[in-house]
Amino acid sequence: MTIVVKIGTSSLTDASGAIRSEAIEKLCLEIAKARDQFERIVLVSSGAIGAGLPALGYSGTRPSDPRILQAASAVGQPRLMATYSEEFSKYNLEVAQLLMAPDDFFTRKRYLHARATVEELLSAGILPIVNENDAIADDAIRWGDNDRIAALLAQLLNAEHLIMLTDTDGLYSHDPHAETSEKAKLIHEIKFQEELDAQVGDSSSTQGSGGMASKLAAAQMASWAGVTTTIASATREKVVIDALLKEEKMGTTIHPHPKPLSARKLWIAFALIPKGKLIIDEGAEVALVEDGSSLLSVGVVKSIGDFVRNDAVDIENQQGETIARGLSAMTSTELNSALENSSNVPSIKSANEIIHRDDLVLLKS
Repeated sequence: MTIVVKIGTSSLTDASGAIRSEAIEKLCLEIAKARDQFERIVLVSSGAIGAGLPALGYSGTRPSDPRILQAASAVGQPRLMATYSEEFSKYNLEVAQLLMAPDDFFTRKRYLHARATVEELLSAGILPIVNENDAIADDAIRWGDNDRIAALLAQLLNAEHLIMLTDTDGLYSHDPHAETSEKAKLIHEIKFQEELDAQVGDSSSTQGSGGMASKLAAAQMASWAGVTTTIASATREKVVIDALLKEEKMGTTIHPHPKPLSARKLWIAFALIPKGKLIIDEGAEVALVEDGSSLLSVGVVKSIGDFVRNDAVDIENQQGETIARGLSAMTSTELNSALENSSNVPSIKSANEIIHRDDLVLLKS
């Protein structure tokens, strides 16, 4: 059984952004105890920037300049790993550092190499500690937190459980910090994909903060990969082992999708960044969702964005819902030409085929 545990910056740092040693100590103890029963654990940890800012002379308000934050990450990452290494050594656990960049998931060859590396570490009894490579991350594509990395790792490793430790008890029906906080109820369980889709899409009813929104999006990815996700408070005693033993009334548990996607379709759906968008008509939507057909140019109303062949593109209906994602068999230039005059379509797979059904993932249940 493989488990991915993710802890965020807010659970590791104080108000000034500095790392709290007691938070690290508690987390390491929790994971060490969990490894007595579940050996294959991967930790995704934020906090490198917080660990590096004091060394650069910053305290109090966190700077916004990305160059400063990247430099802080470069300084803080070895400090954070040294802290983890020292703390885990108390439990005779060796750790390894992996800095993941977007290309590690977007490029399939690197995706497979990353999986092989993590699997080898787990087989050797090593605890992998993963963080986004903030020091060289491109602001145009960087994810901003490690929630998505954790979900992609869970998918990469065919994990059974993703545990996301945060500064709240889980997902609430309303923002517990808002004026209407008395209406906020902790949601202990989300069983069906439709429920999760609704929570992800309705930020006003689920705290709406970037932190929880990104965790829900990560849980959605994990659900499609057949992974159970638990969102719970990092300060709760025995939180990791209780989540794994499915202790009742703790945090929020999101169950896996009843029909998980294959590894390749998961890669298309969640590892790639869409470079464009195709708006389709009602007939094309029925053909995709109900008949499992390929997408033909006759069903496309509008093409948005600049993309080349084999780039990922989103497919939206005319109500603005994203219903699918796929790999385009045409460039945006070719497609726009096809929409103007079908006789100009170059012969690729077939005269009118934009996305073959094998390269298409439905995101609407």
